[in-house]
Order: sequence, then structure tokens, then C-alpha cells
Amino acid sequence: MIHSLDVGTIPPETKELVLAQTDIVDLINSMVPLRRAGSQFRANCPFHNEKTPSFYVTPHMQRYKCFGCGASGDAIGWMMNYQNLPFPDAIRELAKRAGVPIIEEVEDAEAIRARRIRSRLLELQNKAARHMNELLLRHPEAKHARSYLKGRGYGKEMAERWLVGWMPGNPRLFLDWAKEAGFNGRELCGTGMASLKEENRPQAGLYLRFRDRLMFPIHNDYGDIVAFSGRQLVEDKNSGKYINSPETIVFKKSKVFFGLHKARKSIGREKFALLCEGQIDVIACHEAGIENTIAGLGTALTSDHARLIKRYTDKVVLCYDSDAAGHKAVGKAFNELSEFNLEVRVAPLPEKQDPDSLIKAQGAEAFRELLANASGFFDYQIDFAQRNIDLTQPLNRGRFANTLAVYLKKVSDPIVRDSLLAHCATRLGIGLPEFRESFNRAKEEKSYAGPAEKKEKAIEARNYDSHVLLLCQFALQSVEVQNYLCEQTESLIETLANLPGHDTLIRIIGQRPDSTQPASINRFLGELPPEDSLTLSSALEKPLPENILDHTTAALGRLAHNSLLRRNDQIASELNSSDLDPAKIQALLSEADEIRKILRDSNSS
Repeated sequence: MIHSLDVGTIPPETKELVLAQTDIVDLINSMVPLRRAGSQFRANCPFHNEKTPSFYVTPHMQRYKCFGCGASGDAIGWMMNYQNLPFPDAIRELAKRAGVPIIEEVEDAEAIRARRIRSRLLELQNKAARHMNELLLRHPEAKHARSYLKGRGYGKEMAERWLVGWMPGNPRLFLDWAKEAGFNGRELCGTGMASLKEENRPQAGLYLRFRDRLMFPIHNDYGDIVAFSGRQLVEDKNSGKYINSPETIVFKKSKVFFGLHKARKSIGREKFALLCEGQIDVIACHEAGIENTIAGLGTALTSDHARLIKRYTDKVVLCYDSDAAGHKAVGKAFNELSEFNLEVRVAPLPEKQDPDSLIKAQGAEAFRELLANASGFFDYQIDFAQRNIDLTQPLNRGRFANTLAVYLKKVSDPIVRDSLLAHCATRLGIGLPEFRESFNRAKEEKSYAGPAEKKEKAIEARNYDSHVLLLCQFALQSVEVQNYLCEQTESLIETLANLPGHDTLIRIIGQRPDSTQPASINRFLGELPPEDSLTLSSALEKPLPENILDHTTAALGRLAHNSLLRRNDQIASELNSSDLDPAKIQALLSEADEIRKILRDSNSS
């Protein structure tokens, strides 16, 4: 399936209806268990590692907020952040859950163009996958590719189920097909399947990235084909055994697992995700009935990967190679997974075996038994060290204890951590007080983010004038205040005089979101720039005072008073100018006298 092929935008009224039909408590509780805390609900924040809950969901506002990392928003924002969905897809998913029909409006030309480009790239890759699958199954020149699969124990049925294909060695065969199918060179380059032979000179032709390779389509969560992984069929020392598509506008390797589109239901059923290293391993496990298996795409596990797994389960079993590289990968994976409170177990493979070869040699039941006997991460670390390090030597044992202590820093639950401290100390033959001291000295390692990833700059709340912010808070939560401010609009615009936040207050008065409906307020906040939305969200968490209209008029009075003071200072500055004519000087002096009189009267009252 190709996701989001439409070219419309969702109108504000539909967004508001979706929010009105969604209970944010039920929504979040279906993904992260919530516990009642007075009039709110709370949990450990799913967006950062914490020991005590700072994540709160407020039913009457239909919003969530973490007071630890600052994450906040409404139901749409939750779906975007927790499910890694773009804005339109988040609304569509909520609409489907709530039974709200989506009728979309026409987008502007640039948005239509961007969506069409994305849709064309997805269409190209989906059609290319089916074309290459046909080549693998029927083309005479793909005989060696079919023989390779047969030698690995796979036939036509597996190739059809996984859409495995063959990319010809002669690039002309594929490029001619693409042209006949209506795709151009720019689109081929957009998918990463091809690139220009000479940059900035399209007439020089295209270079095809994959040649004479077995092609494994890479799907996103929705089932769209977003990239390919090509396996070498003829050894070429100048190229890798496996090469993947480069990152594109539809493919970010740190946010995709091979096989997840097929594994999601099984992961939920089995209560854990089995994480392997290669595509063939994933296919072998699925074909053997172990369908909760997924794999990364040649990159270290990232926080985005961990967050993706957290959607479906709280437990991961790692099944990596038993060599030094596999052992190192296990440690890096634990660092990322533990940040999201995922339980990590390890199923070490026999030497020089992978899941595919083990299943072929000993059968699926033997592999299932290996998984059933998976060790906890810390037992695995100790077992590995005992095989490779002489732990009878005090120096070696002390160094290894320090290594374990660093990993233990990642365990956020204090009860679980204390139990693991005692368990590790016992297995290492170290006194618990000494091991605890080593733990206290250990410095927690920073999570591995990958060399290509950059941290997004955090959104900072916009600074508002305190009285303007108060009026924004009141206006969003009181029809009475909205009506009063609407009557004062003309004088209000002059009084605000470009104070920080004045534009938002004028916008509230102009749009008048329904203060009795959280969905209407959240829709309004969602249409503001993120820094303004963050400012108002924080203000809305504060309780409203009694006699709100009295507080409103008081705030307006202070704003008017401050406006007069600013004008008085401005007049004094203008009078210092040497090029004023007498009439202008007299006018300014008269205005200053009037301002001082008003200020005296207001102070005396």
C-alpha cells in the first residue's frame, strides 16, 4: 500500500472534531499505562529516562505535559511524538479511531508539489519492487540469483511473500523499464536507486546504485516500500556484500526496522521483539514461524529505534553474532533500549552461526529453545567476560565491575537496580558495599546517537509581557472575558503598543476559540507557532482566579498605566531634540501634562 497519496489539507473544523471525539487519557493509557494522581493521571515519561513520574495528563484540558523534559501537547501532538507520525497522518489515525470522516481541502501549490513528489517516489519503489520480483522469478539472466536462493533453502513462495527481486547487471534493462513505466531520472535519483554520473550535468546520464544484486524491499510501518537492501551475488571486493539505499525524503534508516511491518502483530502477541542483525535472518525466522523478528539496517541502534520498539512491547531479545563486534553491538543496543525502560535479554548464538544457519541446521524448535533460554543482559555480560577474561585476577575483576557499573547506571527503576547490584556482586564474588561504591563512582555513558544524526534544537517558550499573558490565559478560558475584550479592541490595540505577545492576544479576540471546549482551545494552540503554543500551554496550567472579570480589568489598567509611562518617556526623549519647531514643542508639552494628570488621578484612586 502507498500511504497518503491524497493532495489535500485537513480543515481546522475537522481537526477540532477529531480532538473533541478523542479522550486523551484513554488514548495515552492504551500505549503508556497511566496512574491516577488526584484530578490528573501520571506515568514515567516515554520521551526521556526518569526515575520518578513527571509526565502528567490533564483530562479537563485534554493535554499532556512532562515537567522533566518539557514535552507537551494535545492528542494530535501525542500521536506525532510517540508514534513518529507526520501531522496529517496523526490526525488521520485519530480520526479512524474516533470514527470521524476526513474531508480534505485543496493545499497550496508548494504543498501539493511536495506531496506529489513523495507519492511518486513511493509509487516508483513499490512498482520497482514488483518488477524486480518478476525478473527474479522469470528472467533467464536471473538464473544464478534463483540458484543462490535455492542454495539458501528458499524458493518462489518466499520470494513472493517478501517481494525479493533481482536487479540486472546491465543497468539498461532497469532504466528502460523505468522510462516505459513513466518515471524520469529525477525520480530515480530521488529514491537513491540512481545518481547522476556527473553532478550538475544530467545529460551525462545516470549511474545505477544496485547491479546484479538480490533486492530486499524495506518497508515502513504502514507497508510502503521506502528503500532497498541489495545483496551481492557475484563477489566484488570494491563493493559491500550488502548495500542499502541512501537516506531520502521517504527513508530515514534510524527510524526503520526491516520486517517490522510483518512483525507488529506477533510482537504484541509474543510480548517481545526479537532483534537480529540481517535481512536473511529475519526472513528465516518468519518463515520458521518466529514472526516477531526484526532487524536494523546496517547502523547502530538509535533512540528512534528504541522509541519505535516501545510502541509495541516492553521487552527485547537480542540475537547478534557471538564475535567481538556482536558483543559490542549488544552493549550499544542496551544503552539505547534501557533509556526507554525496555527489558533487554540476550540469546547468544553458537560460534560462526546466525539465526538462518542455525534454523537450517537444527530446526526451528532448537532456535526457539535458544530464545527461551535467553539471559538477562547482566548475566550475559558476566558469562561473556568469564569466557574471555581471567576474572580470578583482581585487576581484571575490578575493571569488569566498573564496566557493569556503567551499564547499571542506565537502569532507572531503583528496586530493579538494587536487585541487579546484589546479583552481579554475588556472581563476581565482590562484596556488595564495594560494588555499590564502584557503582556510585561510575559515570554514565552518553547514548550513542550515530554520526549522521543531529540533535534538533529544543523549542523555547516565547517571552510575553506578564499582563498580556494573563489576558491570553483568561480569554482562552472565559467567554465573559472574550466578550469584554472584544468591546475594548480599538483601545486595546493602542494600549498594547507592540508588547511581547500582543499579536497572540489580538488573534484570540479575533478567532474566539470556544473556551468551554478543550478541543477548540487545543485546535487554536496547534495553529500557533510552536514557541507561542508552549508559552500559552504553560499559562493554561495555572488555576483561574475568582472574579475573573475584575482581574481582567485590573490587568488592562496596569497595561494602560505602563503605556502612558512609555509614552511619557518617549515625549521626554523627543523634547531633547534640537530641531523641533515651537508648535511641536507646545503640543508635546501639552500631551505630557495630560499624561501626568491621568497618572496622578489613577494613583490617587
